[in-house]
Amino acid sequence: MSVVVTGATGHLGRLVVEELLARGVPADQVLATGRDAGRLAEVGALGVRTAAVDHDDPSTLDGVLQPGDTVLLVSGSVPGARLDQHRAVIGAATLAGVGHLVYTSATRADDTDLVLAPEHAQTEEMLRASGLPVTVLRNNWYTENYAADLARAKDTGVLASGTGDGRVASATRRDYAAATAGVLADPAPHAGRTYELTGAVAWTYDDLAAAMAEVLGRDVTFHRLTPEEQTAALTGAGLDEGTAGFVVALDGNIAAGALDVVTDDLPRLAGRPATSLVDGLRPLAG
Repeated sequence: MSVVVTGATGHLGRLVVEELLARGVPADQVLATGRDAGRLAEVGALGVRTAAVDHDDPSTLDGVLQPGDTVLLVSGSVPGARLDQHRAVIGAATLAGVGHLVYTSATRADDTDLVLAPEHAQTEEMLRASGLPVTVLRNNWYTENYAADLARAKDTGVLASGTGDGRVASATRRDYAAATAGVLADPAPHAGRTYELTGAVAWTYDDLAAAMAEVLGRDVTFHRLTPEEQTAALTGAGLDEGTAGFVVALDGNIAAGALDVVTDDLPRLAGRPATSLVDGLRPLAG
């Protein structure tokens, strides 16, 4: 039996593999899958086994999953495409009779207006219908999502968004990976559980601007944008109207409180506290 990490060539999946090895899971019991051959080879250099898998081609999953395996389904990164990808993995896992399936979902997936949530909620429904032992990890925002904002603030001294007074309980990818590895290394106690993984503090964008100022060593001011101002700024920067509308809707969700939940699930599963906002931003400063 193996611990299978799908999407191991992505940012989160690679870190989960590293965290599993750090927890003492033998490398030959870890199977990393992904579709980018070069990145898969880099993960394989850690000593784990690898398999080339493309979730857009379900046939590549044939024979990869085995009875009794513990499988991490890292959610797909492309909205609109990932539901079919998730269906392919869940189907293959069910057919193989894996021992446990763990899924990285979104905050409050079944009770939120967050524009990213519907596909996650539908995936959670598919997981419940599979009959497999399942654990759902609902990840809040990644602190790394603010790398581009930090770079702009470095040049301009301004953090601009339509998030208003909304709060975000972010943590780093490494934090989420540590919590995920904690479940994968000993999945049985977590069967049937859904965890809301968050940072320790739900911060405002004024707090984010202050953290950026500390990291950059310069003043940073948060500039609140109306939806109309934000749309104009995004389309003026070259985004198409559909993408701009998605970003504006997402910031509106944050303003309405979609990401303000705080729990102690992450440190309990990771075995350590979540990284602070300032410390999470420091590596992004270049």
